[in-house]
Amino acid sequence: MRIGELSERTGTPRRLLRYYEEQGLIVAGRSPNGYREYDEHCVDRVMQIRGLLDAGLPTRIIKQILPCLDKPRTIYFPDATPEMIATLEHERDRMTDRIRCLTRNRDAISAYLAAVLDDSRRDTNVDTHGDTADPSPS
Repeated sequence: MRIGELSERTGTPRRLLRYYEEQGLIVAGRSPNGYREYDEHCVDRVMQIRGLLDAGLPTRIIKQILPCLDKPRTIYFPDATPEMIATLEHERDRMTDRIRCLTRNRDAISAYLAAVLDDSRRDTNVDTHGDTADPSPS
């Protein structure tokens, strides 16, 4: 597929896809006319990259861990430095904190939505049965 289709399928601007290629995160072949050509695997890869970037990982770390995200999952880092391990641990912990926060926010929104919908249903039932009091002052 060409860059436009990859962009459309992943919701990623073409400019960012070119940047990912420059950083060695994705690889594009070239057609005879010089256009970039991506295989189907790039759709998942771009989504993984975006998720990792959204989680706060820098591209230099993403480039190192991307091979671990392929199937079969063979995890082996002959060049894992103490700094890289510390960075990954820090980022993992940050993601865990973010997940907790997102979960709390989702639960709060769900509770609010349930209350609003319940209240709305009650109002609808009262209105359809004609049991409402006249809200205008006497």
